[in-house]
Amino acid sequence: MRSLQWICTVVWIMLCSISFAEDHSWPQWMGPRHDGISHETGWGTDWSAEGLPVAWKREIGIGFSSFSISDGRLFTMGHVDGEEFVYCLDEETGKTKWSFHYPCQLVDNLHEGGPGSTPTIDGEFVYTVGREGQLFCFEAATGKVLWKKDLQADLGIYLPEWGFSSSVCILGGQLILEGGRVVSYNKLTGEKNWQTPEHQAGYGSVAVMKSGEKTLIATLDCDALRITNAENGEELANAPWESPYRTNSTTPIIDGDLIYISSGYQVGCGLFRWTGTTLEKQYTNRKMRNHFNNSILYKGYLYGFDGNSNLGRVVQLTCMNLETGEVAWKQRGLGCGSLMIADGKLLALTEKGKLILAEATPDGFQELATSSFLTGRCWTVPVLVNGRIYGRNASGALIAVDLPKAKR
Repeated sequence: MRSLQWICTVVWIMLCSISFAEDHSWPQWMGPRHDGISHETGWGTDWSAEGLPVAWKREIGIGFSSFSISDGRLFTMGHVDGEEFVYCLDEETGKTKWSFHYPCQLVDNLHEGGPGSTPTIDGEFVYTVGREGQLFCFEAATGKVLWKKDLQADLGIYLPEWGFSSSVCILGGQLILEGGRVVSYNKLTGEKNWQTPEHQAGYGSVAVMKSGEKTLIATLDCDALRITNAENGEELANAPWESPYRTNSTTPIIDGDLIYISSGYQVGCGLFRWTGTTLEKQYTNRKMRNHFNNSILYKGYLYGFDGNSNLGRVVQLTCMNLETGEVAWKQRGLGCGSLMIADGKLLALTEKGKLILAEATPDGFQELATSSFLTGRCWTVPVLVNGRIYGRNASGALIAVDLPKAKR
């Protein structure tokens, strides 16, 4: 009996070690499944009161671009002295593997400005979108430009008020973006497949959903929630969703035939059901008003920040039932922060730069650990990959901290 217990213990330890050592990736905005959730395990919640140990830190320039990480490379963007930079950094050390830069406005309307899009890694390629609509396809290993587009000229649209912020979505052989139109390009050549009629630009990214044999695209712009046929760009339905300040900036959340959207100010959130031909409204309320950072859906509940950046003192981290719209709990004091979910836990970065770890449960806010992390304005989602957390502030300080291994 003791031998069996000993063998089970050894196997358990080995499995934990393998989980922690496994090479994970975060190849795009909101992660590998585009849901903001990491299943990485093997890291611990026993955080030191002095803060998590710093692996490395560096400056990358003004902006709000998050991180994409794969094959030992970290990609992000920043603005320095009138130019926008695309960085490929060594994941382990933070040193530059390659960088590429081009002239670009800050577009600092009521905030610091700089790039707001997150690079997208797709195998040997990485795709980026600049604040003025500079779309690039790079060779990920070398930084060689394979093709590029000027979205303003190519789509026949003006620079959106808040610049281009949509991150690239790769769907098979297509590259799909939102920003004044929904557009599809051939991801290898840059040849345009289709584009939709012009609309008031949104600042989130596209979400992919299945409907029978069809693949559809859900987008939220500053006029409406739209459903588009991914094959040909035909708009199949829309539900009006206007923003009083043209700031709709979140990505729709798909759960089967349900589509959830949220906006800041007094617009609030809404749940729609796709019938195959129409969008049926299930509810709308003002209990979850995501200004720009997405809520995350986990086990039937949405976790996100309700409130606006200009009223940070009253913003509340909120847990809400997706299907009913009923609030399970709210927690003040984090400002207009951001979050992801990792191993069933909320990893939140407060607006003032503190890391907070809590249980992802509707049973109430249950804090597990905290750590100092950054200073200055922090609106960009942190990323946990391979036992390390990466984060940045608006002015361009990038930091990587190591997590302790999970205890037995």
